Amino acid sequence: MTRIAVLAGGRSPEREVSLRSGHRVASALQAREFDVVLVDPSEGPFVENASAASVSACYVALHGKEGEDGAVQRLLELLGIPYTGSSPHACQLAFDKVLAKESLNEAGVPTPPWAAIQATALRDLAAGPALRHVIERVGLPLVVKPSRAGSAMGMSFVDHEHDLTHAVMNALSFSDAAVIERRIEGAEVAIGFVGSIAEPLPLVEIVPKSGVFDYAARYTAGATEYFAPARVEPEIASACQTTASKAFDVLGVRDVGRADVLLDHDGTPWVIDVNVSPGMTDTSLLPMAAQVAGVPFEELCERIVRLALDRTA
Repeated sequence: MTRIAVLAGGRSPEREVSLRSGHRVASALQAREFDVVLVDPSEGPFVENASAASVSACYVALHGKEGEDGAVQRLLELLGIPYTGSSPHACQLAFDKVLAKESLNEAGVPTPPWAAIQATALRDLAAGPALRHVIERVGLPLVVKPSRAGSAMGMSFVDHEHDLTHAVMNALSFSDAAVIERRIEGAEVAIGFVGSIAEPLPLVEIVPKSGVFDYAARYTAGATEYFAPARVEPEIASACQTTASKAFDVLGVRDVGRADVLLDHDGTPWVIDVNVSPGMTDTSLLPMAAQVAGVPFEELCERIVRLALDRTA
């Protein structure tokens, strides 16, 4: 029997979500007759525990820092243990919103106009007065978020210039840089893939009852309505899938991923985030899209694991 270690938990602020994803993935893989062990990097010496598990591959269900920034992937490559998902470089590139947006912009993938400010610039270069130039460059309203965090943690909406400084400081409490992005008014959709980036899954439309798709809206049952497939015209859905596939390609995402996209009033898709380790909870978007495509959750998890096993074979 093939043994798989599901990596979940960790020390990031997204620990609880990761554990929910990990336990659900572990149960699904057990149902598909894999021998599964759950490994939490925050509990005991990770290298010793991962090596002692004698697994054929690791399913990376870690979210946030250490799990999506390339750190655990580089460590697993050093240990010679196959793992699901993207390479260390692609993880690092996608997880850092500044690097990701610069890469997408250079490749012609639409992403909202933005500016970035680093904590070191504020501290060492007395860059506080530069914040007023953000309004001139990006405009209002704005979304401010940490450059290296997920699940909408540290995110703020800014409608007035006097609120910008507080929003930036809030974002910098989660990361060493803040991304200040023009807010696109319109529908939000998610486009995932499993296997080939050229074959994206159906769109999932996200309608939070609070009007904001924040942490609570993402992980509280009943707080958000989801429409799978999304309620958009076929040509707009196709444009979203094409844009998402290009974003995956530019960032080097492999095996599995999810692009979060905002549609403006003209139906133009704007990529706001690319996730290399999508959530696998009961309210997560990738499993919803897979279900619409005729792939039940257990099969989805097995497909992702098989991609890692096949790559080593």
